Amino acid sequence: MGPHRKALRTTAVGAVSATLVAGSALGLAPAAQAAPDPVRFVDITGDGGTVLKANVVTPAGADAGRRYPLLVLPTSWATPQIEYLAQAQKLANSGYVVVTYNVRGFWQSGGYIEVAGPPDTADASRVIDWALANTPSDAERIGMAGLSYGAGISLLAAAHDKRVRAVAALSGWADLIDSIYSGRTQHSQAAALLQGAGQLTGRPSAELQQVFEDFFASNLEREPELIAWGKKRSPAAYVDRINDNGTAIMLANAWGDTIFPPNQYTDFYEKLTVPKRLELRPGDHATTEVTGLLGLPNDVWTDTGRWFDHHLKGEDNGIDREQPVRLKSRTGGGYEGYPDWKSVAATSRKIDLAGSTTIRTNVNSGADGGVILLSSFLDQIAQLPPTASIPLLPRRWAAVWQSEKYATTQHVRGTAKLHTTLTPTESSGTLVAYLYDVGPLGLGKLVSNAPYTFHGRTPGKPFGVDLELFSTAYDVPAGHRLALVVDTVDPLYIEHNPSGARLTFSSPANDPSYVSIPLREQ
Repeated sequence: MGPHRKALRTTAVGAVSATLVAGSALGLAPAAQAAPDPVRFVDITGDGGTVLKANVVTPAGADAGRRYPLLVLPTSWATPQIEYLAQAQKLANSGYVVVTYNVRGFWQSGGYIEVAGPPDTADASRVIDWALANTPSDAERIGMAGLSYGAGISLLAAAHDKRVRAVAALSGWADLIDSIYSGRTQHSQAAALLQGAGQLTGRPSAELQQVFEDFFASNLEREPELIAWGKKRSPAAYVDRINDNGTAIMLANAWGDTIFPPNQYTDFYEKLTVPKRLELRPGDHATTEVTGLLGLPNDVWTDTGRWFDHHLKGEDNGIDREQPVRLKSRTGGGYEGYPDWKSVAATSRKIDLAGSTTIRTNVNSGADGGVILLSSFLDQIAQLPPTASIPLLPRRWAAVWQSEKYATTQHVRGTAKLHTTLTPTESSGTLVAYLYDVGPLGLGKLVSNAPYTFHGRTPGKPFGVDLELFSTAYDVPAGHRLALVVDTVDPLYIEHNPSGARLTFSSPANDPSYVSIPLREQ
């Protein structure tokens, strides 16, 4: 790993860690101040005797002879146990026993950070055991929910503990490797945020420290071990167990999640055969749920309550009769409902990537995916995604193809797919593909992007590249174009282009290059 990567890593760790800790301190303070009197702070013995700091909220005036549905909420990465207090009180007021606990390795809980490893899954079961023994909880009506890290642990717990009957996994992951190593490319800002926040607020295990070291060093010899480590921590690897258990699963995520992009959630959703729901909205990681943590009105948390009311209380609130896939476009409008994920894109339109184009590597052309947590949040609140002047992008460093002007609005829904033929001058390399909405003056607004890295290729020998861009919902206005831009450097990712390398994109007659744009029914 070169010096520039080390500098990037150090800078990113400091910046994102400071941002996360400041945000936690400021954002969670109102919820902590609003903590209700009935909250009990307790110690729960987790797997291997590890002490987990937890709090319990029970319905007001709970009758000792009555049993209530139980909800267990593991905390997010690097957040203290007060994270869910506002929501816990709301849920308790509606008739639930709620136990939230600080996951092992963070804050006052014991142990080391295992990244949703087997000890974390076992901890969730130990918390359920404790709640059934020490609260008026009903063993037949148990649910789990969580934000981010808590979402992943909840899904994994549902795969390993048949007592979990319903889950709401908010801004979580289904495939950990596909989240931070998609396209065989390290998502450096995302990993730096996790590493930095873990170091500041917890105690990383020796295994985790080695994983981060190998990850940032691009240690290909350890790649199989990295993938195996991530698979063990990926709910997608246990989807058959979840299906066998019959656990009702609600998934919610943001289109612009820069830690857990939505593709891995949509793939997981399609494999579930249990009662299920998928919600996708504009925003970045956890930004769509954060107001709910403060006790403010929030669609995600409202639907979470409805999900549990139906599946744990048996309430006929209509959530089972709604279209299970619900999404909002990043460019405005209300919710759209679909019977399944594949119905989101009713059709597709190809943009031909004709001709042969060669670009040089190692320089950021000006097209990039923005800044983690910030860029997609600006898109969420002000429809201001990352932008680039498409006519001014230097063709020495960026390949550019554009569609014709569209006579009508194009409702992009789903996953755009790039297919091209690539000829490198070196055996390894990285490219990043961007899809832009280009207005009359040439200003491009980012619609989607994704990285792609290759190793072990023969220099000068062409090979096919198939790349799925991150799923999205975006309306391209009439009179605009779509542009595909490919360059080799983006601050979100680690690049693997040797100095002076070149990449040539071609479109053979027998295998034309294109980008396929998924479209809602017009």
